[in-house]
Amino acid sequence: MERASADRTALELLVHGVGGATPEKMLNDPRTVRITGDHTAAVFRRADDVTADTAEDRGRDAPVPEAYVWSNLTSGNGTRALWLLLLPFMVVNLAHWMRPAAREGSRAVRLYGLLVRLAALSLTVLLVAAACEVALDLTAWQCAGTTACAERHSWLGFLSPAVSDGGWWSLPGRRLALAALVPTALVGLLWYLSHRTWRAYESQEPLDRASEPENGPAHTALGRPGFWYGRRLVARLRAAHTAAGLLTVAAAVGTAAVRQDRRPGGPALLDGLGRLLEASLVAGALATVWVVCRRGRSEHRLDRRVDAHLVHRLPLAALVLLALTLVYAGWERPGWHSAGRLPGDATFGGLALAQGALVIALAAVARVLHHCPRERSAQPDPDGATAVERVQLAQQERCALRGLGGPAVAMLACALGGVMSGGVSQRVSDWLDGTGTFLDGPPVLLTWQASVIPVLLAVLLSLCALLGRQTWLLTRAEEDAVGREYGVGPGDPARTRRIARARAMATLTDRGPLLVAVVSTATLLLGAGALVGAFATGRTPVRAGDGAQPFVQGAAQTAQAMGSWLIGLGFVLFVTWGRRAYKDPSARRTIGILWDVGTFWPRAAHPFAPPCYAERAVPDLTWRMASWTRATGGRLVISGHSQGSVLAAAAAWQLKPSDRRRVALLTYGSPIERLYGRWFPAHFGPAALAALHEDIACWRNLYRLTDPIGGPVRLDGDDCGPQVDREPLADPLAYGRTEEHPLPAPVLGHSDYQADPAFAQEREKLLGRLRPELPQQRA
Repeated sequence: MERASADRTALELLVHGVGGATPEKMLNDPRTVRITGDHTAAVFRRADDVTADTAEDRGRDAPVPEAYVWSNLTSGNGTRALWLLLLPFMVVNLAHWMRPAAREGSRAVRLYGLLVRLAALSLTVLLVAAACEVALDLTAWQCAGTTACAERHSWLGFLSPAVSDGGWWSLPGRRLALAALVPTALVGLLWYLSHRTWRAYESQEPLDRASEPENGPAHTALGRPGFWYGRRLVARLRAAHTAAGLLTVAAAVGTAAVRQDRRPGGPALLDGLGRLLEASLVAGALATVWVVCRRGRSEHRLDRRVDAHLVHRLPLAALVLLALTLVYAGWERPGWHSAGRLPGDATFGGLALAQGALVIALAAVARVLHHCPRERSAQPDPDGATAVERVQLAQQERCALRGLGGPAVAMLACALGGVMSGGVSQRVSDWLDGTGTFLDGPPVLLTWQASVIPVLLAVLLSLCALLGRQTWLLTRAEEDAVGREYGVGPGDPARTRRIARARAMATLTDRGPLLVAVVSTATLLLGAGALVGAFATGRTPVRAGDGAQPFVQGAAQTAQAMGSWLIGLGFVLFVTWGRRAYKDPSARRTIGILWDVGTFWPRAAHPFAPPCYAERAVPDLTWRMASWTRATGGRLVISGHSQGSVLAAAAAWQLKPSDRRRVALLTYGSPIERLYGRWFPAHFGPAALAALHEDIACWRNLYRLTDPIGGPVRLDGDDCGPQVDREPLADPLAYGRTEEHPLPAPVLGHSDYQADPAFAQEREKLLGRLRPELPQQRA
């Protein structure tokens, strides 16, 4: 203890935000040295500070700055472009963590997680079904079975009965069996990406410590020892989703053969084998759903177990069943010819109906959780309400969409999966059948879903126009406020308007819940209309409008044509963006910003989602902070910008209570309450943030009114310590030219918080509150 008392060395651990930053820029020095870590994520120091914490150099007054650089976790090599295919999986995984705050372990909480996992499983089946639609139905069944289409595409000649003159591969079952290799390869690619990214990003073990008591409303799962180590759960879900994908391919191949064998006069042996095959597929599907329903993970400790019997045997059994199905379908059946479409309408319709039902059920459970009290306290405050009840009221007031954020996002994930599936099918159909006369095309439901896209786009544009008008009115109102704050009266109208516009645009982030609510509701209603139209008519919108009023016919033709064009344009832009991201590092960094926000959370709902970088970053930060405080007993300020502030808070929760008391938190441009507190109330709600403020030594938060991402933490400090938020920083620092700013100061918005003198002032105050020998005593 004598060494700790004499040691005044302080450490400032800098954590950058979205988009990444170089260690040279973070440390403001061109000479930096990596002191720990690897090429993916590492801690850097200035070359002059490498030995700052050794026995000879201790005792310095200035803090030792270190930079934790984690940008390569989300924007590294070109394979990150493949993650665009996983976008719906990432979105539905976010819905899992958006549940309202409620008592852990309750039936409603478990039911919420179960419904999200089932919705995630439906997205895997939908993606594989879309691949089967392209490879099996459009290519092997329709195009190869049509002479004109096969002649137009010579590479399909060996599959065509007419072009190949009855070749071995020309039988319908064998064509389907060969084409099934494409969706099977897709399932294998998804399994490989999930397995590889887990080993590269999420296999780092956090600190192994005892679990803390979880009593009271301040509990958050982010403090559990095993929260950032989801090895067992991801392995189970990976096995289940892989099996589901393989079983989907088997069902697509085997259904057509079973239907052929059940016709009058069909071979009895093949008919019996077909019924046995169907029973096996149903049994495999039930086993897969059972595995998904069982969460199978403990967060109260580092769960290092792996259910090897399940992880290996379930996908292997599905693969064997698929191989048997291919052999069964490839058996020779005289007189079997491909005509029309494969039975895919019922598949896509059933998936759409199941997804809609899951989202509605999820919304009902979320509403129950939103109004469900977490705990009850027996000690009321003077105002008549308990402290816990006041926290609950604040939780409900700040919660996005009144607890329906998770169901709304799950609906958007399903819609995104449907648009991607329909876009691929429509584009491939148009490519194979350029004249539109050879093929029947994709299932009718996909055409109906594409036809409602113009209506959804019109709703979205109307909402954007409304938000634009509100922003314009707010800009005019802010012009007077800018003049009063800077004391310039009328001032320069152009500069005043520029500052006011930056403030008004920054408020659009707070209108995000409205945008999500309108789009998700419109998607649900339009999707239901498309489902009813497809099953009621059994024809595309244009053909269903034959014989109707001219206005109805014109509307149907316009909607179908525009929907096909828009979905084709989206598909082309998607492919172009992915190709550019593969070759261009700057474009890859742009996509990395999307992953910075979307892949913070572990893969608890979908194992094929992009990897969770926090399962590497949070243990890194926790180990670094714990090793510093234990080795030196010195002071430590973890300084997080933007998304880095969320990582910093998550790492502080993972520390032991004794280490947590030696740490100060400085956040700036932080979305920890503005985004995470509202959209993820179960983990970043007011109660959890207040508990973190009480546990660490001290916390200070900086923000600007022009910042569209960062905002106040809204902890007044009455119950848990000094106030966290500083008054909004001036942006720009000076309105006009001054002695300190002879050139016009820019509007910084979300960047360069360290350029403000307030940053150094608040850091010094935090260091002054810390004591190397004892935890900070609170007033």
